[in-house]
Formats: sequence, structure tokens, C-alpha cells
Amino acid sequence: MTVVVPKNRQITCIGEAMVEFAPAAAAGDYRMGFAGDTLNTAWYLRRAMPDDFAVEYLTAVGQDAVSDRMVQFFADAGVGTRHIARVPGRTVGLYLIELKDGERSFAYWRGQSAARLLAEDAARLAAGLADAGVVYLSGITLAILEGAGRETLYAAMAAARAAGARVVFDPNLRPRLWADEATMCRVVMEAAALSDIVLPSHEDEATFFGDADLKATADRYADVGAGLVIVKNGGGEMLTREGGVYATHAPEVVSAIVDTTAAGDSFNAGFLAAWLAGGDVAAAVQAGARMAAQVIGQRGALCEVKI
Repeated sequence: MTVVVPKNRQITCIGEAMVEFAPAAAAGDYRMGFAGDTLNTAWYLRRAMPDDFAVEYLTAVGQDAVSDRMVQFFADAGVGTRHIARVPGRTVGLYLIELKDGERSFAYWRGQSAARLLAEDAARLAAGLADAGVVYLSGITLAILEGAGRETLYAAMAAARAAGARVVFDPNLRPRLWADEATMCRVVMEAAALSDIVLPSHEDEATFFGDADLKATADRYADVGAGLVIVKNGGGEMLTREGGVYATHAPEVVSAIVDTTAAGDSFNAGFLAAWLAGGDVAAAVQAGARMAAQVIGQRGALCEVKI
């Protein structure tokens, strides 16, 4: 099965944007910004896509000053804000990055995050996806939702696909966000079954699903219906499965790793930008690798890249 590039040129990314405190150049100092896995992808997509593509961000924020500042940040970056709900009594989440030898660890404060309610209103969610040619979300999007939010989001994903949109899903396995690993794995596979393209990272998939190799990861997602699976592999060789055809792809060589935050998010953006512009899968994978290589050579989730 070959995944068809959508004619509609709007990409709607769904998820949680957060306040980010990242290490600055001076030891012990931190720089405030805004980030979050699906926001990172939206931000890099906007930089990589031609102007005749629209990138929208669907989320919920509070009604406070930091939420105002976040929404303005989206607008300044060229990311659409039409589908951002304002939730009284809530605010936005926050995380702090610690770095050691380029690898990051996080501390989170997100209990009052308005984004946990982004799928609370089914009608608003459906309206937010109505014009999308591509719907992009992650396992973190699913992990944070409260109440019946996941089922509401599933229904919206299915309706968007029925209307001609393509759903792109990064499992982004983060067990600390889930009640238990079994729930995480079950929900991720439910979402994958509603997706056209899945973008897993093999190291995480091997840890939580027991995949013996990259092919096992690709096959598991293809078996539930994904037409195209791109298995990321850190600095190692990547694997794609499109229909029943496999291909391997060499990563971009990186001389020095400064910060791996947003490595996968930026890869996804570079890949999607090239693929939606009409590139074949192999060229799009290389475009994603080039973008990720630039990002991990700099500090923070969002940094300047050359397209």
C-alpha cells in the first residue's frame, strides 16, 4: 500500500505545549522558552514547508499571562492559533532540562495543564481537524488526556481519515506519563491502528514491546494498518516499511552532540516537509536526518536550522 500525499495543504498538530527551562551557556543558568514534542514538530515544519502550506496547532491553554505569551509565541513563529481553546482555572505545564554529555533528563510540572482538556469538546475537536490534510499527534498527546479524551480523539482521527486526511503518529513512549506500561502499550497500538504513517524510535520500542530488531518494530505497526512505518534508530541505520517493501537508510553523521532534546521531533518535521513537497520516502528520510543532525548540535528544543 502506498501512502498518498494529501492535496489539502494544512497540517494540524495536536498536543501539549509547555514552558521550557533549558540550560544556558553559563553554568547554572537557565533560559525560558516554549516547547513540547508536537509543538517542536510544528515549529520545524513551519520553517521547512513552503508558504503555501499552513501549520496549525490544536491544544488548550489557560487565560493567564503565560498562556497569552505562549499563544503569541505560536503566532510569531507562523504556527496557526485558530484551534487553541482557553480554559478558565488552568494554565500551561512546565519542564526543566538537565544535560549530561548531551543526553537530557527532565523534571515536569503539568498537573494543572489546560492541554489535558484539549479533547474534552468533541465538536470543537472535529472543527479543528475539518480542514486538515495531515493530522499529527504523539503518544504524549494521548497520555495527558483526562476523562474520555482519548476516545473522543480516536473518533476525531477516524472522521478526519474518512474525510481524506492522513494521520501521522509518533508513539513517543514515555512511561512516567502513564498509569502503567501495559496501558501505554495498549493505547499506542490503538492509535497506530488509526494512523497512516507511524514514526517509532526503536530503542524505546525494544524496551517496552520487546522488539528484537527494527524489522519487528516496523512489522508490528504495519500489522495494525500503518501504510508507512519509519523506524528511527538514534545514530544507527534506520528502516522503513512501505507496504511490504523494506529499505534501510544511513543516518546523518554528527560530529558533536550538544543536546538531544527534540531530535525525533525535528526528524519528523524534516521528513514530513520533504514528503509532502513530493519527495520519495528515501529522500524524505534523509531530509529528516539532516534536520535532526542540526538540532542536536545546539541547545534547547527549538533552534535555528538551515533548510
